[in-house]
Amino acid sequence: MKFFRSLYLTNFFFYILCGIIAGFIIAYFVPAFYTALWMLVYILAAFTLIDILLLYVGNDRFKAERTAPEKFSNGDENPVHVKAESSYGFPVSLKVIDEVPVQFQMRNFSIIRHLKAGATDTFEYSLRPVERGEYYFGKLNIYVFSPLHLVSRRYAFGDGQMVPTYPSYIQLRKYDLMAFSNRLFQYGLKKIRRIGHTMEFEQIKEYVSGDDIRTINWKATAKKNELMVNQFQDERSQNVYMVIDKGRVMKMPFEGLSLLDYAINATLVLSNVILKKQDKAGMLAFSKRVENRVAAERRTSQMQRILESLYNIKTDFFESDYSRLYADIKKNITQRSLILLYTNFETLDGLNRQLPYLKGIARNHLLVVVFFENTELDAFINKKADTIQEVYDQVIAEKFAFEKRLIVNELRKYGIYSVLTKPENLTIDSINKYLEIKARGIL
Repeated sequence: MKFFRSLYLTNFFFYILCGIIAGFIIAYFVPAFYTALWMLVYILAAFTLIDILLLYVGNDRFKAERTAPEKFSNGDENPVHVKAESSYGFPVSLKVIDEVPVQFQMRNFSIIRHLKAGATDTFEYSLRPVERGEYYFGKLNIYVFSPLHLVSRRYAFGDGQMVPTYPSYIQLRKYDLMAFSNRLFQYGLKKIRRIGHTMEFEQIKEYVSGDDIRTINWKATAKKNELMVNQFQDERSQNVYMVIDKGRVMKMPFEGLSLLDYAINATLVLSNVILKKQDKAGMLAFSKRVENRVAAERRTSQMQRILESLYNIKTDFFESDYSRLYADIKKNITQRSLILLYTNFETLDGLNRQLPYLKGIARNHLLVVVFFENTELDAFINKKADTIQEVYDQVIAEKFAFEKRLIVNELRKYGIYSVLTKPENLTIDSINKYLEIKARGIL
């Protein structure tokens, strides 16, 4: 029974068989073809038997292995490697059908490869998850064909494999050293002009062209008999909290990922940059309750704590309770901190309902509200209108887009900073705003 479960007749076999059947139909009218057709039947049976013997005689003729990452990076292309090793004494063709996790809904997945006699081949394909959680692989199925291509033998490897999907650690690696780069514009970040300097002393160094002459240390200059200047550094050990709204407004999708997942990916990357800049990174998420809290600290395990907390955040589809957020921040975050609030406001009325609580937070902390442009709305506005109805629709769409800019102005009136960004630019714009605040020393 095991033999028959792994044996499959190919399409090529059935094409030949259909041709022979068509020949028998013709032979009904032309009897001279009848004997020749039976000869073809015997030849097909003989070659099929030879093909079976080629594929099945001998043990351990073929091996394969799938190597998946220990964890997937959400929203990124993740490579999965397959290694195939043939010990057949002739070239073989392979049809690889991997049982990828059901979340990808890849119902027609297959890869065709060709191996020479006794050769080994390693190849890869990529998977892009768009939600966090556990992804289960099934078996790795490989169908092997001999040069006759009449039958195939199926090999199945692996008993299943679970791969967890975490927030985008690939982006984290990409921006890992960005905080120390002197050419941030190469990564899409703005060059920020410093306004004055912070007063945290670092060292005394020799004067070089371009140093601020107001920082000359005259005592050290007299001792060394050459110009010496005081060098200052950004203030360190400042608290920075990322606050993620996980209410229903963050469920809106963009290129497969929800706004919540974009905020989670940005939080992970920004936390790493904050810690590299010697500040304290913390986070919390809220909707009807405040949850997933990680206190702002600078310790070696802080990134792992933040990563594990981000992994479990889910949208709960409730309307977010900003009054509870305000009360929680007032109670638990007593030191003045930079708070980046990832949320989404579509209308000015939606902002006005929450504005008293945002103003309350901004009285004791430096609050930055990060929300999203509706990029699909922008594309609709820029599309050429051909009918009166389309003109009306575009006017309404422009009104909604204009309200986003009004929200920025309304927040500015009360000393609340804001970032209006496209979802795909969220990580870069968040880092930009943090570095700008550090450079200007306004925390």
